[in-house]
Amino acid sequence: MLVPRELYANATTWSSTSWQIGAVIGPLFGGFMIALCDFQFSLIVVAVIEVVALLAVLRIPKQPILKKEKEPITKSLGEGLKFVFGTQLVLAALSLDMFAVLFGGAVALLPVYAMDILKVGEIGYGWMRAAPGIGSIVVLMILSLAPLKNNPGIKLLLAIAGFGVTTVIFGYSGWFGTTPIAYVSGFGISWGFIVAFTMLLAGGMFDCISVVVRGIILQVYTPDSMRGRVAAVNTMFISSSNELGAMESGVTARWMGTVPAVVFGGCMTLLVVGVTYFAAPMLKTLNLHGEKVDG
Repeated sequence: MLVPRELYANATTWSSTSWQIGAVIGPLFGGFMIALCDFQFSLIVVAVIEVVALLAVLRIPKQPILKKEKEPITKSLGEGLKFVFGTQLVLAALSLDMFAVLFGGAVALLPVYAMDILKVGEIGYGWMRAAPGIGSIVVLMILSLAPLKNNPGIKLLLAIAGFGVTTVIFGYSGWFGTTPIAYVSGFGISWGFIVAFTMLLAGGMFDCISVVVRGIILQVYTPDSMRGRVAAVNTMFISSSNELGAMESGVTARWMGTVPAVVFGGCMTLLVVGVTYFAAPMLKTLNLHGEKVDG
């Protein structure tokens, strides 16, 4: 409702870019603030930033209320779910992302890789934890200048498949060796760490593409009157998959072992891509500048 329809793709990319930059730079900036000043001053800075954000929101022009009549929350949520499950493109986009995060949650096992498998300690863990975010920012910057136009559905499937492949290779990163081949500021870099960092970086890139395409699909193929409810269902899908994915990684690691659990998750992600390819044929001809969807 804030940008012209032809700018949906680019606006979604910039929205994701700002979120990823905040997610990566925010903790780093917060750590420096606490180290250089103190907790009290850092929280004052947070309050100032929140006020700036509030002023920015207050400058948004008033928008018409599309659905004035009130209804029970269960009915609203039910209509949102009904629309999502009845719209092939929206369901495919949400399901792909949800299952990719659910089965590809290798990030939850990074502490084990850092301490027991790759033996890179806290510094190595920090770099590996930041790798997906760094990859996402790089891709978002590229997409901001060169938005996705041709065959976005195929690119979405390939991106999720790439995420699954990088997860599998990351799972076997310890096989490439843990003996340091170089030292940077006292931190030993091994071939195993290089492979792990590279795969996490690439995984963040692939995941970023899926996030952008999913966001554009939700904007283009959701009627104006359903946007709030579909956004709520989308939040349920994505938020729950992160936590459930972490739990799945822990349970399978306990059951199979850490490395088999990560590899299993990557293979399941590839399986989901294969199933979606045949179950949602509309993805193959997806048009991100599709006809306007009305209520």
